[in-house]
Amino acid sequence: MSFGAAASVPRGRRLNAQAPCPCGGAEFGSCCGPVLAGADARDPEALMRSRYTAFALGDVRHLRDTWSPRTRPDDVGVDTDTDWLGLTVEASSAAGDEGRVSFRAWWRDRRTGESGTLSEHSRFQRHSGRWYYVEAV
Repeated sequence: MSFGAAASVPRGRRLNAQAPCPCGGAEFGSCCGPVLAGADARDPEALMRSRYTAFALGDVRHLRDTWSPRTRPDDVGVDTDTDWLGLTVEASSAAGDEGRVSFRAWWRDRRTGESGTLSEHSRFQRHSGRWYYVEAV
């Protein structure tokens, strides 16, 4: 399962800076907004949160740009029938150019009404000063 669109976030547009960030971290303008606009993520957790927000907003460009070219699929997209309802970061660590983030994300399928939780332990690497998502481990 991949991330889809947050239920309360209109797909395909940016939020204003004062809007709550879909990742639940803070206001969009001081949380994921700058990273989605091209700023470097300060650590793996910030990148993971921005990727969750990108799925919620339908920002395929950000997803592609932040996925390691070594593991990125040819077709990076979002599931338009999945609403993402919340995110909890359970653990985050970085040592040198390697990082890990464990999280849970709640979802609902618009077609079937089914809902559930996605739990993932993600691996990140830093290249030339930028963090990239590598894979779920």
